[in-house]
Amino acid sequence: GVDYALIEADRICHGVTRNTTAKISSQHALIYCNLIRKFGADTARAYWEANEAALQHYHTIAQSIPCDFEPKDNYIYSVDSMNKLEKELRALEQIRVPAEFVEHIPLPFPVAGAICFRNQAQFHPLKFISAIVKGLNIYEDTTARAFIENTILTDYGKIAAQKIIIATHYPIINKHGAYFLKMYQERSYVLALEHAQVVDGMYLDEAQDGFSFRNHQNLLLLGGNSHRTGKNGRGWAALETFYKTYYPKAREVSRWATQDCMTLDGMPYIGRYSKGLPNVYVATGFNKWGMTSSMVAAMILSDLIQEKENPYAKVFSPSRTILHPQLFTNIFEATTNLLTFRKLRCPHMGCALKWNPQEHSWDCPCHGSRFTKEGSLLDNPATGNLKF
Repeated sequence: GVDYALIEADRICHGVTRNTTAKISSQHALIYCNLIRKFGADTARAYWEANEAALQHYHTIAQSIPCDFEPKDNYIYSVDSMNKLEKELRALEQIRVPAEFVEHIPLPFPVAGAICFRNQAQFHPLKFISAIVKGLNIYEDTTARAFIENTILTDYGKIAAQKIIIATHYPIINKHGAYFLKMYQERSYVLALEHAQVVDGMYLDEAQDGFSFRNHQNLLLLGGNSHRTGKNGRGWAALETFYKTYYPKAREVSRWATQDCMTLDGMPYIGRYSKGLPNVYVATGFNKWGMTSSMVAAMILSDLIQEKENPYAKVFSPSRTILHPQLFTNIFEATTNLLTFRKLRCPHMGCALKWNPQEHSWDCPCHGSRFTKEGSLLDNPATGNLKF
């Protein structure tokens, strides 16, 4: 109900959204035990409530949109650690979140067990978005070059606004908010397989190097093998080895990779960009759960820009403490790369770029910007191409 413009540097959803595996769930790995330890039971409960509200909002909207929306059970499994599952189950019981322990799941290898959230969902995000954007005031191929107070500079002119939301995946304003210290990015990989297993659910290994599974029509989407952007990773190789071992009759139909913003404490940053920018807002750091988290962001930011109270705004506030171990890892990575002697530097903050032989791109280990071999920008926070 407010006047607005949405500007997009390329085409809407051309980046990370089109590469998602599109799971809508309030079960984000084994997160609730950690949330209780870091923030207390009330915050952990509020995190679950916000994501459940997002799930239900999707369910309501999808009733009138043909977007392959399917209610599915979600499972977080562990190959070898019953102890981790037991801790998470105790945490879920403490904050009164319904969950079930499952001893056996339909995957082709033994597991210690799994925790199941019933009635979660999967969908086709581009079909969903193609319906909800109809009639919206969207300007594609319009890059935000700079911000001066409440004015955005573009190649076509200036846009003045009372309130601005930065929803650029990784925030592109460096002078405020210290997001270049508060986040890093990870690459992960997906294969779409024909003639593989029907798993009838969504499955994710709690381990960093584990795999995820879900079906889309006649395809099995096999994902995983994540690593910090700019670091050495096996790309699709581990996935290829797995499916050739366990699904020898399967055929690869497609492959892709995606990029995720990872926060210091495992929760997104949603709210005011920083104390120094009271009329600028941000939605970022979705920690691989962008579909549910983006709907949480939509609900919170809709209230904040209308100056309404939102029960979850404090939980996701970007101004919360940054004193977590990951902060020092991010500082070390940035310092190391800034001191690395290499001619090719990232225009974002000057870090040394590293060649990615899997995807034939120049990647930044500090903040995750990526460029083609020819220097064209692939992923932000950089806002321009390389200059050789």
